[in-house]
Amino acid sequence: MRKLALLFPGQGSQYIGMGQDLLGRSATARAVFAEANDVLGFDLQALIASGSSEELTRTENAQPALLTVSIAAFRVYMEEIGVEPAYSAGHSLGEFSALTCAGVMTFQDALRLVKRRGQLMQEAASEGIGAMCAIMGSDSSRVEEACQRASISEHQEVVISNYNSSGQLVISGHRIAVEEAARELEGLGARIAFLQVSAPFHSPLMKGAANQFKDELDSYTYSPFQWPVISNVTGKPYESPDQVVGCLTEQLTSPVRWDWAMKLLVEQGVNIAAELGSKQVLTQLMRTDAKSIVCYPYEKAAELDLLQKELEVDKLEQARQKASNNVVTKCLAAAVCTRNRNWDLEAYEQGFVLPYRQVQRLQEQLDENGDPPTQAQMHEALKLLKQMLDTKMVPEQEQHERFADILKKTGTTALFPEFSPDSWVIA
Repeated sequence: MRKLALLFPGQGSQYIGMGQDLLGRSATARAVFAEANDVLGFDLQALIASGSSEELTRTENAQPALLTVSIAAFRVYMEEIGVEPAYSAGHSLGEFSALTCAGVMTFQDALRLVKRRGQLMQEAASEGIGAMCAIMGSDSSRVEEACQRASISEHQEVVISNYNSSGQLVISGHRIAVEEAARELEGLGARIAFLQVSAPFHSPLMKGAANQFKDELDSYTYSPFQWPVISNVTGKPYESPDQVVGCLTEQLTSPVRWDWAMKLLVEQGVNIAAELGSKQVLTQLMRTDAKSIVCYPYEKAAELDLLQKELEVDKLEQARQKASNNVVTKCLAAAVCTRNRNWDLEAYEQGFVLPYRQVQRLQEQLDENGDPPTQAQMHEALKLLKQMLDTKMVPEQEQHERFADILKKTGTTALFPEFSPDSWVIA
């Protein structure tokens, strides 16, 4: 089975009318926008459909708007295709989309966080004081040197804010310093393009915003990852939810290492990707430094058809793997794979045979419907397994290992803390 990556764009990809194709064809997408309207307290859909470009570009509006379009695209993708990724990654703001889709934060929490993030970033730099400029056709050492020459004090500073690809860097900071560095690089043969953003992201000007945003991040809870998400700061997958606050805080002042993220995907054998959100910026970057990965922008229905055909076999294989790798199935396997030490036939009938038949019936229902088990069904299977193992007089240490294996392999440890071996007392 091929390795898939899901990619989520960041600020700068917004435009009036984005997401309209999704809204037109999917009730699921419309429900996402309705949910966003309720959380944000204003009509986001109207702003995107018919508002002014200037208003949409304002950071506190652009961030929840881009997040919403990406979440809508993801939910439609899961509904229409449904192949889970080997990795996901989001560019700057897009990292919130990636974390949300991987189950680390709820959509409602992500909306509140990115709206607050946008407000803090907007406030951190007075209107017009900062700027960002893309630099094409110049190497990183030359750009770093130009930034150093243009940075003469803490009131005139510019840094590399985005390592997007080998052919594209972005500089950010005080407008006067950004313009000076950009002019120098243009004179040396580079192409430059000032970005449509309202604040100098990923630069020292965001330090005040980062300090306040950390306090905001600390007030939320974060769940385990359903699949790996690559951090913009490290260019590596998060190791645990405990890293979320630190990485998202540091991301505001540190450069986006998208080049590292793409290199990691290539090294890990990813060979197909989908860009879930507005425009095709990340798809174009993949074609520069990750030519071995075929990337499909998901915004247009035509690309959806191509992606569906590409992933048809993978979808069937992933469904087959899930069917044989769920809690109910593994409880059945664990029940029969353990040695029996109880030869009281009546006790064995009541404590093992009858519970085993109950779990079998659960599995038969799942096979018939083709659905994954619900949390209630998984809980019932685990409870019955505990009864069966106790009846077989399986030692506590062996039971500990059985439950640890089931919960780890099915990624359900956080769902069932009462069955987690960490909660048992082993003599």
